[in-house]
Order: sequence, then structure tokens, then C-alpha cells
Amino acid sequence: MKKRIVLHFPPKLIDKPITYHLVKDYNLVFNILQARIMPNEEGLMVIELSGGNKDYKNGLKFIREQGINVQTLKKDVRRNEARCTHCGVCVAICPTGALYTDPKTMKVIFDSSKCIACELCVPACPPRAMEVKF
Repeated sequence: MKKRIVLHFPPKLIDKPITYHLVKDYNLVFNILQARIMPNEEGLMVIELSGGNKDYKNGLKFIREQGINVQTLKKDVRRNEARCTHCGVCVAICPTGALYTDPKTMKVIFDSSKCIACELCVPACPPRAMEVKF
């Protein structure tokens, strides 16, 4: 099992070894895609988490028991189709290829499975069609 998730840490948990326990106790592998962690503030971490199905479920249970809010990344990154003009500005800035142009239609395609929520597309988009919400 492999999924990208967003973790919202309460300020009291910023200094706890949560990811250490995911690796050691639940045999999970994680890749940090984005992190914003500051003292005395809510922390935010976007990670790709993978491992066996049972280990994954138990690891998520552990995270939630610690008081960490867990969301899947797909719910957080969106493109407002009504606003998108398919200008392609976002395509040039996307480091993962999550935004690309269909050569037949010349429309911009958004593949959320490739998105790492780096947010580079948000300020680059002239009509503000890209929305990243955590």
C-alpha cells in the first residue's frame, strides 16, 4: 500500500518522534514531500507513506491516537475547472509533471497522483484556478 497523506500536528506534538515510530514499530517507509514545522505552531507535513496493508492501517491508527489529523492528499489539491483557461503557465513550473498539456486537445491536464503539493502552480496560475488547501 502506498498513499500520500497530509498530517496536521498540534503544537504539543512538534517535538515527538512520530515518524521514527512509523518506521521502527510499523515497518513503514515514508518520503517527506513538504513540511512546515515551527515551534509553538501547528505543524504540517505532506508524506508518501508505504508498507504492508496491516502495517499501514496500524500506523495510521497510531498517528490518530497521538492527536494528529490525517487527510489524503487528493482532497487537498484541486483545480477549479471553471477558472482554468488552459493557458499552460502552470505546466512550465510543475516539477513533477502533474500538470501537462494534452498534445491533441492542447488542454492542460492535472494528474493529482503525481502532485506533491509544492504550491508552485498556485501563484503562477493567472486565473487562480489552482487551489491547494490543507
